Amino acid sequence: MEGTRFGRVTRKMPVPLNSQEQGLQRRYRIYETECQSSSLEAGNCQALTLPRTAYVLLWFPKPSETFIFREAVNLRRMGLPLQVFTLYGELTAGLSAEMRAASSEVERLGIPLLTTVAGDLRFWRRRNPKLVGELLRTVPFRRWNGIEKGAENFWAFLCAFHLARRFEEEHIQHIHAPWASGPATAAWIASRLTGKPFSFTARAWDIYPADGALGEKMRDAAFVRSETGTNIPYLAGICPEAESKIHLTYNGVPLIEQCEAPVTMRRPVQLLAIGRFVGKKGYDYLLRGCSILADRGIDFRLTLAGDGPRGVQLKALAKRLGLGGRIRFPGFVLYDSVSALFCSSDVLIVPSVVHASGDRDGIPTVIMESLMHRVPVIATDVSGIPEVIENERTGLLIPEKDPEAIADAVLTMVADRDRALAMAERGRARVRETFDPERCHRKVLDLYERLVPLPGDTGGV
Repeated sequence: MEGTRFGRVTRKMPVPLNSQEQGLQRRYRIYETECQSSSLEAGNCQALTLPRTAYVLLWFPKPSETFIFREAVNLRRMGLPLQVFTLYGELTAGLSAEMRAASSEVERLGIPLLTTVAGDLRFWRRRNPKLVGELLRTVPFRRWNGIEKGAENFWAFLCAFHLARRFEEEHIQHIHAPWASGPATAAWIASRLTGKPFSFTARAWDIYPADGALGEKMRDAAFVRSETGTNIPYLAGICPEAESKIHLTYNGVPLIEQCEAPVTMRRPVQLLAIGRFVGKKGYDYLLRGCSILADRGIDFRLTLAGDGPRGVQLKALAKRLGLGGRIRFPGFVLYDSVSALFCSSDVLIVPSVVHASGDRDGIPTVIMESLMHRVPVIATDVSGIPEVIENERTGLLIPEKDPEAIADAVLTMVADRDRALAMAERGRARVRETFDPERCHRKVLDLYERLVPLPGDTGGV
């Protein structure tokens, strides 16, 4: 059996499977007969019913993208022949032990691509001069909605010419980009060069606002995955002809219960917020809400965990509001240590906003993780958050950019511990039902099996 590695496939001794994994292999008919090493490496195992798939990302693994890491791990455990390619170099800080173990197995481009890109362009120009000329004229220089997205997509365009060669060398049968921005652009161009089908996942930052090629990427994709139901009408409006190709696939969240938080609600009440310090997280509104709580005489402590470009501003704002002794900034917290924060908290607050640029959250994973620890959640009604937090049933849902609403919701939670815990328990049940990684990733695997034609296929869905 193929080793569960990221990057170039290597042969390993078979890994013993538990009964559940054996059932998955039977369900998906991964192998009808034992494949020989040589035929598998050549991509010619006729019994294989899942496409040999390349995932294209900017970075992998990335500490803040545990949901993508977990998807890749689980899909390989389920039998998908998966290789990971990144457009940038390697991240080393903040990785969990499991991420560190997988990091060396990724094929990365990064700065060294500059030494090969001219040769890659010449290769494809000799092979298909008309197509390459069209791509060079029409793709790189267009409105990408911002300098950052423009630079990312231009680099992705260049990377695609190298990736297309690698995909042919590795006998890749399907290309998937877990983001709709640069990675999807690279997958799209590589698909046009090679004729291999591609798909991508639409999340939040990558589609709000849409980049200058999103409609074309949707038009040409074999299918599009959306991580929230909220995105689907928006995406369909960008490319109506692709509406039938959009599929909802929630991010799977580990359901391991490391602890059940006591949620004592004793003073000082322990508040928690976790995320990147960027505008769409709305932490400035949270701090102003905390100032209102202080003015009302509520004894509390807020742990605001994370880092990012707005860190200095947030710390200055906390000091200016007189909250210095009530706010703790522990910095970036490793994924393996996040559980301890939940176990010592009474309420999680997710004050997400729609940024002036259009950027917003999808469904922050921290909400599901909090509920799995039975920690009550207060969140804003932004983007896909209401798909998890139903007001007064699985948590408290409040309007965005409203410090007064944040303060009122905290008071509501701490005033009735039993009611808060009941909401958290119903929320935990919803997470188990909707975001079970086994179920979510099985749906992804089913899409790859049904919608990606393999060599020799005459039908499809």
